[in-house]
Amino acid sequence: MQWYMILFGAITILTSIALIIIVLMQEGRSDGLSGAIAGGAETFFGKNKGRTMEHKLVTITKILAVIFFVLSLIATLVVLFIK
Repeated sequence: MQWYMILFGAITILTSIALIIIVLMQEGRSDGLSGAIAGGAETFFGKNKGRTMEHKLVTITKILAVIFFVLSLIATLVVLFIK
């Protein structure tokens, strides 16, 4: 096994563990019927949504998901075309 395959594997594993942790830290979105009825209760948070911790976790999740996808794609292409 070449050094770059070990590097891709280690970075992919670390990225997947970080992605799992970040997703588990996020709050659930199951407001249900009470959330639909009391929809105006979150108007303050709607204005400051970009600064909340929840928004930061969502942004980090998107970035880690893209990194994980790209690393997986690169590792697959390396295995298929470079031997």
